[in-house]
Amino acid sequence: MIVFLVYLIIFVVAFFLVRAITKNVARSDYTSRKTVTFGDERAVVSDRSASIISVLTVFLLWAMFTGSSLIPGFLHAPGPFTGIGTFEYTLQSTDGSSDNATVTVVVDDGALAVEKPEIVPGDGFAKNDLIEIDAFRSKLARLDTNDDVKRADGASITAVNGTEIAPGGAVEVDFGTVTMSQRGTLNVIPDKGWQMEAIWLPPPENVFNRLGEIASEGFRNFTLFEHLGYSLFRVILGFLLGALVGIPLGYAMGLSNWFRGWFDPIVEFMRPVPPLALIPLVIIWAGIGEPGKIILLFLAALWIMAIAARSGVSGVNISKVHAAYSLGASKVQVMRYVIVPNSLPEIFTGARVAMGVCWGTVVAAELVAAEKGAGMMIMTASKFQNTDIVIMGIILIGVIGFGIDVLMRWAERVLVPWKGHS
Repeated sequence: MIVFLVYLIIFVVAFFLVRAITKNVARSDYTSRKTVTFGDERAVVSDRSASIISVLTVFLLWAMFTGSSLIPGFLHAPGPFTGIGTFEYTLQSTDGSSDNATVTVVVDDGALAVEKPEIVPGDGFAKNDLIEIDAFRSKLARLDTNDDVKRADGASITAVNGTEIAPGGAVEVDFGTVTMSQRGTLNVIPDKGWQMEAIWLPPPENVFNRLGEIASEGFRNFTLFEHLGYSLFRVILGFLLGALVGIPLGYAMGLSNWFRGWFDPIVEFMRPVPPLALIPLVIIWAGIGEPGKIILLFLAALWIMAIAARSGVSGVNISKVHAAYSLGASKVQVMRYVIVPNSLPEIFTGARVAMGVCWGTVVAAELVAAEKGAGMMIMTASKFQNTDIVIMGIILIGVIGFGIDVLMRWAERVLVPWKGHS
């Protein structure tokens, strides 16, 4: 919730700040002279400054809430308590007498070596104690091990820092919270702050260092480029096979009532089925080798491409078809010069969606006895809680997927320049 609020604040501030800076900057491009933008895809273009600020904001939040050394310390979110804290507990014996003792708590995060103070037990029957706790952790404090009167003798802790405490209760102290279990044992919980522990979310520099390490040394007997190359090969091959089958199928469904009636139930039935649900069936049919992974990615792309081609054909303006026939065009010419060009924008949109789905499926596809691949690398690292490798793999898959989408958008602009025109 805190991360979301910070993100929202940065978004609002950046929006008004960029608007104020660019308010008096005259734009001379074609889009600045548009008066009607609805329904025209060329009217709204991506604001580069917004994109850059968006990426930097995500990186900043990541660094802030992981205590990264890449940003100044004053930008860090409050971290876990480290250092030395104390609290006092009251021990009551069976005869009703009570005594106080001080507990010194040493919290260390591993990076900062906290020097342990020397503890003097004291003269009463409740003795002073020292407890060592790792940052982000808690610890049950068995304080009666050195007391003269122990719980086994009927003694009990009745207060912490002068505040009464009972089983299930809690008392706030300067460095965190002290709770009491149902058996009367104190549990010391140092303040964990707002930052994420590295095992859950490592700082950016850890991920970058791991990227350099795996790029130079490899992972599981294969280089990083081999892992990414095999994933890319599987995705592209599965996508191409899905497009080669799905596009003609979509054209047939868009042009023929019989084909539409025959294949529509199949396509609409399979479309909402997630590719992950097909893994057991693919293993039974194709085994756990390479063909099974390609088939899974093929099925992920097939239905999307079929629906995109069908939608593209069905959306062709009928007046264009009539105009072509009135000029003496044959059916083949209408198909070649009217239907195909006007359906290509929808097909390219479907291709971008299908490629994204294939990238999302490749991790699951490589779960099936894969020896190499980005998905295999992520899943293997997750078993050993190597979160930095997991995040590295996710970032690489996202960067490659974004690069492919950029290439496809560029190809769309070159090959289908009439997209967005009536």
